[in-house]
Parts: sequence; C-alpha cells; structure tokens
Amino acid sequence: MPRFRSALPQLSNDLFVTDGGIETTLIFHDGFELPSFAAFVLLEQEKGIAALGRYFASYLDIASRHGTGIVLESPTWRANPDWGRSLGYSKADLADLNRRAIAFIAALRDHTDLDGRPVVLSGNIGPRGDGYVPSALMSAAEAADYHSMQIEVFAGTEADMVSAFTINYVEEAIGVAGAARSHGMPAVISFTVETDGRLPTGDSLQAAIERTDEATDGHVAYYMINCAHPTHFLDTLAPEAAWLSRIRGVRPNASRMSHAELNDATELDQGDPAELGRQCRDLRQRLPALNVLGGCCGTDQRHVDAMVASALLSRAA
Repeated sequence: MPRFRSALPQLSNDLFVTDGGIETTLIFHDGFELPSFAAFVLLEQEKGIAALGRYFASYLDIASRHGTGIVLESPTWRANPDWGRSLGYSKADLADLNRRAIAFIAALRDHTDLDGRPVVLSGNIGPRGDGYVPSALMSAAEAADYHSMQIEVFAGTEADMVSAFTINYVEEAIGVAGAARSHGMPAVISFTVETDGRLPTGDSLQAAIERTDEATDGHVAYYMINCAHPTHFLDTLAPEAAWLSRIRGVRPNASRMSHAELNDATELDQGDPAELGRQCRDLRQRLPALNVLGGCCGTDQRHVDAMVASALLSRAA
C-alpha cells in the first residue's frame, strides 16, 4: 500500500534528497547505451537492474549520512506511449515496465533504514515530445488523455505520487495535473527553462505556475525546476514574491550550457560540484519553501551531496 499518498511529507519543512542525472550517469559513468535516453529498458536485464540498484544506493547513502528523507523517482521518464512505441514497446509492455519500476524502488525502500525518516515513492513522467523543444504540442485535455495511461498504472501501485519532469509548456503541465487528480494521485510539476529563465515557449516561471494552479484548482502539490543551471533562473526569482512559495524542489544541471549546446555535446560537462552546492545556498535564500534537492544532466552523487551539505549549513546559520 502507498504510505504517503494522502499526506506527502515533503510539504513539511524537512529536507529531502532526490537523485541526480540518472541517464547521464548510466551512459557516461557506467557505459550503458540508453536509446532515446530511456533508463527503463535496464529493468529487462540483470546487469541493468544491478546498475540501477547501485545508482539509487548512492543517494540513499546521502540521505542516511545527512539525516534527511528521500524521494525515489522511478526510472520511467521515457516510459510513455510515443517514446515506448518508438523503442518497440506495446502499451501492455509499458504498463508492465512501469509497474516493475515502482516495485523496484519499493523494494529499495523496504530494505532501507533511515531511522524513521520517510522514503517517498514517485512515478516519474516525462514529456510526450522533446524535453528541450516544445514539440508534439497538445491541449490540456489532450495531455490529460495522453498521460493518463502511465498515471493510471502508477495509481495501482505503491507509488505515493507522480512527478512530471522537463515540462516545457503549460498545457502539458495542466494535463498531467488533471490526469493525476482524476486518478487520485498527488502531482508534482517540474518545469525546465532556457538560459533566460523562461520556458522554451517564452512563458515566465511565474506565469506557468499561476496558469497551472488556476486551471487545476491548485491540485499540484508543489513545483520544481529541472534541467537548467541555477545561473539560468536565479535572477528571475524576485525576492519575497508570493508565487515562489510554490517551488519546493530543484534538480539543476551541472553545466551552464544551453539546451541546444547540451543537445549537441559529445562529452559530459560535469561542472563544479562545490560551486553547485554554493549556488544551492543562494537558491534557498530566494525560495523560502525549497526542501527537495537533486540534480539533472551531468550531475551525480557528488553534486547532490554538496547541495545537501550546503543546504544544511545555511539552515544552521
């Protein structure tokens, strides 16, 4: 049974870890080939399952050492109908793999001792189209229908919530939140932004959050920002603006590159973990509710460890 579906512990002031750049870690550090950046394919091979276990264990260790809770995201960012079909998976295959992904992280939870601190299970959802470019554009109703397949599967598992990452236009965010509400699932929406701090559509983060909240009666539990370096959006976070309290999580890139530059890069830009940690402190000064910390492209456990350590120091100060 889900443990936290009716009351997400991240809505407290407690600090939570989540993972880093799973795909870039598996590709560049572990040597796996992930077609279309799809990590869920590793659930079909023993070597892949072992690698996923090691990957998540490194973040469970961070939570254990720093005394925080953790949000475990299923490796299902690409496990939706269009991407699955392009990789040769039927809807039945995808439903099975999404269930297996939640069972996998549930087993990690059940074998983890964080001294009573929560281990939250999240069904991870990616965009229908490209994460960097608004493509395969849908109305909110079309997006709700499209993402319902994956969300309905998660609703029948031990998942506590669903999280949609690298969302680059508002209608898809509204659709995901609406589908989650229909299936009784808490939803988190994570927008991505360009180097100017705006969504690829040109919308500001403020407008995207406020429009999504208005259209869904505030069903989104909280918002996040991912797949962008902190320098891309820090200056857009006006001090003490009321809407900033809706942002509880960040999963930044290690690199300062734009989405277009990252898309063309042949080598991994790992950035500076210590610098990213310091920038996390700056983000916490602008985002009063920020308490879920992880990483995206190019990040690994070093970056997230530095971010959490910095957050704990800033809180102590």
